[in-house]
Amino acid sequence: MKFNEDKIKSVLRQNGYKATPQRLTIIKEFAKSDRFLTPADLYDSLKNNHPDIGMVTVYRVLDLLDRLGLVCKVHAGGDCQKYKINTAEHHHHLLCSHCGMVINFPCDEPNLEELMEKITDETGFNIKTHILEFVGLCPRCNEQSREINPES
Repeated sequence: MKFNEDKIKSVLRQNGYKATPQRLTIIKEFAKSDRFLTPADLYDSLKNNHPDIGMVTVYRVLDLLDRLGLVCKVHAGGDCQKYKINTAEHHHHLLCSHCGMVINFPCDEPNLEELMEKITDETGFNIKTHILEFVGLCPRCNEQSREINPES
């Protein structure tokens, strides 16, 4: 989903939330970026022009947007997450463990759906969604790693 303020306002209202000025300011700032942002990245870009918006508010808004499916969240190592405005298509992520690059890739692998069905059948667990992330080195970091240590 490309940034569409009216759609985001509508989703908020449909789920019983107000489109407050702070929420909209955070969402607009967030939508300016084409990369994944940490809450700290987002706060840093807001703090000079919007000193009334604190770090706690940024976390709360990102959590709300995540629960409503309006953002895409990746795990950036440890307890750190990065976020980006969600796209309409279902996709998964490749994460570079060195530079933090995130690459989206669509996945319509039927075996993944079969695995989810098998897990449901075997455990009775009602799977609502899933997250699939592959962590490794992007081509640039992989090449740099070979230059530093050619035997690996």
